[in-house]
Amino acid sequence: MADLPRTLRLALPKGSLQEPTLKLIEKAGYNIYVSARGLRPASDDPELDLYMIRAQEIGHYIDDGFLDGGITGFDWVYENGADLVDLAELPYSRASVRPTRWVVVVPEDSPIRTPADLEGKRIATEAVGITQRYLESMGVTADIEFSWGATEVKVPDLVDAIVDVTETGSSLRANKLRIVDEILSSFPHFYASKAAYEDHWKRQKMERMVLMLKGALAARDKVGLKLNLPEKSLPEVLERLPSLRRPTISPLAEDGWVAVETIIEETVARHLIPDLKELGAEGLIEYPLNKIVP
Repeated sequence: MADLPRTLRLALPKGSLQEPTLKLIEKAGYNIYVSARGLRPASDDPELDLYMIRAQEIGHYIDDGFLDGGITGFDWVYENGADLVDLAELPYSRASVRPTRWVVVVPEDSPIRTPADLEGKRIATEAVGITQRYLESMGVTADIEFSWGATEVKVPDLVDAIVDVTETGSSLRANKLRIVDEILSSFPHFYASKAAYEDHWKRQKMERMVLMLKGALAARDKVGLKLNLPEKSLPEVLERLPSLRRPTISPLAEDGWVAVETIIEETVARHLIPDLKELGAEGLIEYPLNKIVP
């Protein structure tokens, strides 16, 4: 009887991280198909057995052995105290490239100015464990209550302060709230269970996925640039344009010309291409990148 094909049970975050995670995975080379209500996505990789689970719960399921690995925020693994193998930090987030920040927040006119002012106060948060560890580290005792969401509407009428998540702080400012202190910053990570990490096939499968995901992140906001250039202009190009100090340079069939290829930040292209044209460059091609693997 033939051996059944091996699969990797992997969790992806449902909710605010879902779309950016799926886009990253697609750019890394894996096509994932998610129905409107589906919790079991399909993939063009038959070795992946995928689950869509709330980011808050993924670490718990990996730690308990129900899953081999998954992508979830460092904050939720820290919150749950899950004992996992951290394969990689993946620096992306739900709305920007900034990390998610857990912050202590009060109304703008609150007398609370420092962490010490939280002594004896009432605090609402979804991240009870994170908040409890923070207060203990500060030597502060307060009443912490779990909040199911919309935490910012609870101050000041129901609680004195909240611990909530933000990336830019714009929503807090719009609601006339003020940050007292930052507790924790967090990006998504790729985690594995200890048992899966000890399995050679599963570890290799996850490490290969991590390589492709990191390559996709490295290519973010970058483009490739190809051009033909008179060889006599090359020193001036390298002197005037620091971003081209390490291009690939190849001779062309026509004497006195070289082909140049490099990778640049996409925002630089609009300034760089006209400069190159002034230096005699021809046949300039800007092209998108999916992955950069060092």
